[in-house]
Amino acid sequence: MARTLNDFWIFAGNSNPDLATKIGEYLNMPLGGAKLSTFSDGEIQIEIHDNVRMKDVFIIQSTCDPVNKNLMELLLMIDAMKRASASRITAVIPYYGYARQDKKVAPRVMIRVAPARVIMSATSLALMGTLGATFLSWRA
Repeated sequence: MARTLNDFWIFAGNSNPDLATKIGEYLNMPLGGAKLSTFSDGEIQIEIHDNVRMKDVFIIQSTCDPVNKNLMELLLMIDAMKRASASRITAVIPYYGYARQDKKVAPRVMIRVAPARVIMSATSLALMGTLGATFLSWRA
């Protein structure tokens, strides 16, 4: 059975709303409705307003500044989509934080991308196993 534009949704995190809007305009489809808010203690809350049951979902979210907040927001969005019964979840990460720190610059200096890769790899494996998520990342 052929896939149509009605089979998927595009959602935006707080890191790249303009990029997500342009992608939606290019595909001639609106962005999915989601409310991302932050409590006074910094905790993030995600509310999905559209029905994503049995749909493919693309989440556009960079891990730019603030890196850790945007990464956690992405993970919580993925979890929310899975709990809403999305068929397949793809994280589109236009900018992957920590990626520039992939070379050793001096003796006894940690390669900082390694822990981030371990976290993303472990998360990706866990999410693929339990949430069905796929991560896409590229560098310009």
